[in-house]
Amino acid sequence: MSEAPLVSLAEVRAAAQRLKGVVTRTPLLPSEELSKDVAGEVRLKCESLQRTGSFKVRGASNFLLQLPDEVVERGVITYSSGNHGQAVAHAARNAGARSIVVMPTTAPKVKREGVSRLGGEVVLEGTTSLERKRLAERMAKAEDLVVVPPFEHPHVIAGQGTVGLEVVEEWPDVDTFVVCIGGGGLASGCAAAVRRLRDDAVIIGVEPEGAASMRAALEAGGPVALERVETIADGLAPIEVGRLTYQHVHDLVDEVVTVDDDAIREATRFLFLREKLVVEYSGAAAVAALRSGRIEESGRQVCAVVSGGNIDPSFLEGLA
Repeated sequence: MSEAPLVSLAEVRAAAQRLKGVVTRTPLLPSEELSKDVAGEVRLKCESLQRTGSFKVRGASNFLLQLPDEVVERGVITYSSGNHGQAVAHAARNAGARSIVVMPTTAPKVKREGVSRLGGEVVLEGTTSLERKRLAERMAKAEDLVVVPPFEHPHVIAGQGTVGLEVVEEWPDVDTFVVCIGGGGLASGCAAAVRRLRDDAVIIGVEPEGAASMRAALEAGGPVALERVETIADGLAPIEVGRLTYQHVHDLVDEVVTVDDDAIREATRFLFLREKLVVEYSGAAAVAALRSGRIEESGRQVCAVVSGGNIDPSFLEGLA
């Protein structure tokens, strides 16, 4: 299979211009306690405070904004565990278009309701990303809709890369960048920006132990489907990463580490109680890697991306 070109810094910068006024430039907040842990400086890029509650709105909006009007008018469809679905519904509503989101039967209520609130039509299908993808593709063909990929497209990757671009613009001295990996769109885009702007920076991806599809791809030399996934981080649980996201991580990311669910739960609790941030389990993975010692970057300037905040309200009591 021939390799597609990696997303360029110019594409990420073009996405940033396109997204002005569409997405929020989220804060980069210092963490005193995490800084002590690494004997350096840690700042949190709070995409949990982004519109729709996650970074996903960047990629979805960048994708839709480049579609011809006549295509948008027919409507769009996607498959998602929740955050990408909300992002597509939001972007479609802005464009005055119909949107359908195929979600797992296990999707948290807060994410299902979020899609509906933003005008998206929710269809439930199976429990794996491949099951959702197959149904979305069948429906797209039957109803002449455009599929908005959750991660495997250069426009989506470039949009997510604006997270990394903002970090380096605001903090030029950042030398370690820690970001979660689900399908790999966020890590790919951020690496595309950070690597070109800070060639000597250390870029680290973080996956749940029970859904380490990128680690599996790196070990196999290309994307492979996991036999099963099991993690509380539902937004980081596709059973297979994309060919394009694999290429980005392989070429631009220094290391991919894994964290277990206990570490993710502890990091979510830490962010809630100590940093006063409401973060979903998937959004806490990068911090979990720091808190659990999976990353040893003593004395460095570390950015950890807090990727989303759409936690099921029923989980909050257990964090107190």
